[in-house]
Amino acid sequence: MTTRLKELRKAKGITQISLQMQTGIEQSLISKFESGERTPPIETLVLLADFYNVSIDYILCRTNNPEINI
Repeated sequence: MTTRLKELRKAKGITQISLQMQTGIEQSLISKFESGERTPPIETLVLLADFYNVSIDYILCRTNNPEINI
């Protein structure tokens, strides 16, 4: 998951600070999520999945398909 979060952010071409400004998630937490020090709570996973327009399963590396199945 940690690699996936960093990959998604880098693919979008934004910094951790920019992600903080756009989502309200503190930069220090983003850093900890990306390094594996902390696991994001479900509310944060939903926020990140919506922001990146991918499924939570994709963020959690349960699938390699980023599409959201509705």
